[in-house]
Amino acid sequence: MNHSTNILPVDYDQTLVLAIELSNKSWVLAAQVPGLSQTKAKRTIEPNKNDLLVAINGYRTRAAAAGRPVKRVIASYEAGWCGFWQRWLIAHDIEVHVVQPSSVPVDRRMRRAKSDGIDAELLLRTLLAWLRGEPRVCSMVPIPDEADEDARRCVRERSELVSERVGLVNRIGAILATLGADDYNPLLQSRRRRLTELRTGLGNPIPPNALAKIARLLTRLELVLVQIAELELERDAVAKTDAPDQAGKMIQQLIRLRGIGVQSATVLVREAFVRRFANGKALGSYAGLTSTPYNSGGIDRERGIGKAGNRRLRTVMVELAWLWQRYQPGATQVVWFRERVGSTGRRVRKVMVVALARKLLVALWRFVIDGVMLEGAVMKPSI
Repeated sequence: MNHSTNILPVDYDQTLVLAIELSNKSWVLAAQVPGLSQTKAKRTIEPNKNDLLVAINGYRTRAAAAGRPVKRVIASYEAGWCGFWQRWLIAHDIEVHVVQPSSVPVDRRMRRAKSDGIDAELLLRTLLAWLRGEPRVCSMVPIPDEADEDARRCVRERSELVSERVGLVNRIGAILATLGADDYNPLLQSRRRRLTELRTGLGNPIPPNALAKIARLLTRLELVLVQIAELELERDAVAKTDAPDQAGKMIQQLIRLRGIGVQSATVLVREAFVRRFANGKALGSYAGLTSTPYNSGGIDRERGIGKAGNRRLRTVMVELAWLWQRYQPGATQVVWFRERVGSTGRRVRKVMVVALARKLLVALWRFVIDGVMLEGAVMKPSI
């Protein structure tokens, strides 16, 4: 997950480098201040942005007193619950880089000391190494634009509602299973009428308390179904608009390919393609579709994919990889997959489909970003 932004050379005599360890109770700062040693540049502040500005101005004052006025401030923090509030820092002329937490190297001793202060110092050392031009020391999270980040909330909300729908349907089914009642689908329009007609395994009506509980679950289910329908209308409107924005154009490009529907195209664009990636390798890492080999000494084995990236993107790509074999049998990616799988068993196919998903993701990214057509792919017939 490499950061695609080109970093200007750092003049450490005029640059304040700051690492921020965030928590609910306090923020710990570790800084390299021009003219001062690192051991004197660590402090704890209240968890709010105004106190952070006060601390940064304090570092500026100390650097100026040492004869090294600060002309550039570089800050870093780990991605997490705090979101991308770096936009507020950027508005105050502070350069910000967001680190992917799992990419920061840590001490491997069984009983290692851990505190917010130690973590802040580790983050500072990692940031300094990255600024020196060591891209492999950590991964920087590609930061979406504010409008793109807001637009993807609809995609994620629909996924959450679909999960709620599945949960409610399963709970209704569990109640009826204990009563011996079957052949009931709560997703049908006639759900209320058919509920009153249901009988238990003994031929009796559904008991009143169970009936009341199912009715309440149906009320919640109906609300979820309405909200899903509203989100899908908004989603489909983007695909049909005559003057779409850049993200809308990419969605319309993708749905022209056979095997890709509006939902898959929307997830791909909102979760990945609106961000900037240096290359296909960085995109595959962001999706968590990179391999994790263990090859040391006499041991050589593959431990599967890392799964450290975007779970939603990874899920839709694996689903799309299976669909691609059906709807795009002549595509280069499918030919490559079939040559390697051949007549092997199901297990090998399930492993190799992840590699197909990664290749397909990169190919689709190049299709919408650079206009590189997927070799062998077929477009949907124009209506």
